[in-house]
Amino acid sequence: MKSTQLGKTGEELSAMGLGGMPLSIQGRPQAEQARAVLIRAIELGVTFIDTADSYCLNETDKHHNERLIASVLADHPRGGEVKVATKGGLLRPDGAWEVHGDPKHLKQTIAESHQALGGRDPIFLWQWHAPDSRFPMEESLQAVRDAVDAGLIRYVGLSNVSVEEIERARKMVDVVSVQNKYNLWHRRPETDGVLEYCEQHQLTFIPWSPLGGSRQVKHLHEFKEMAALAEDLQVSPMRLVLAYLLAKSPCILPIPGATRLKSLEDSMAAITLTLTSQQMARINAIK
Repeated sequence: MKSTQLGKTGEELSAMGLGGMPLSIQGRPQAEQARAVLIRAIELGVTFIDTADSYCLNETDKHHNERLIASVLADHPRGGEVKVATKGGLLRPDGAWEVHGDPKHLKQTIAESHQALGGRDPIFLWQWHAPDSRFPMEESLQAVRDAVDAGLIRYVGLSNVSVEEIERARKMVDVVSVQNKYNLWHRRPETDGVLEYCEQHQLTFIPWSPLGGSRQVKHLHEFKEMAALAEDLQVSPMRLVLAYLLAKSPCILPIPGATRLKSLEDSMAAITLTLTSQQMARINAIK
């Protein structure tokens, strides 16, 4: 597995991470299968796993994904090599997704995430899941700043933010990463300045939904140009999309999710797929 660095921290991570969300939300696999996916990811050289307190079924199931990941890492002989990034700031009432930036809530959920992930070392990377217009950013982030100072968090990232929000946040905390939605069909980070900002300031850009979501994955073969190029290269369209993202910028660290070993292995193989400028142009033209 190739490696990359987290921002300017000097921390080495696998150039392809794993998104833990599908292992804990609605439709999640049985625990044995979920653990098998995580174990296989470690065997393939993955040293970066992304999770969140809200990757669960509902509020009564909060921190499910964090506990799952922590239990696998604790049992695996190479578990100590894996860095876990989590997020906080969303509630799951009855399975819905609801932004909640109350600093009291953030303080509580950071402490709970710390315990769910083992309770010994600081959370490697804690990411603010999304700003909440009901609370000033500075007020919400004070809880994060306090957690850093208390040794609960090592590095801080942001998610679902604009350039202006990144700059405001950086006045409060040392931001090392940004996680926004980005894929072949959602290219807003290319036009809103966020991807360029991350490149200029050496922040790691973590695209969430790198394959466009589970529904999009099922229909990748319907994009004729994509299917034709994938066939030429003798790879799956899914692997091609991930290789495309890796080639877009050196600051990008994709985190595809997986619930099956076959899809996990296919995704991770994208790290070895090198695309030419002509092939990149063909993919860029896909609508």
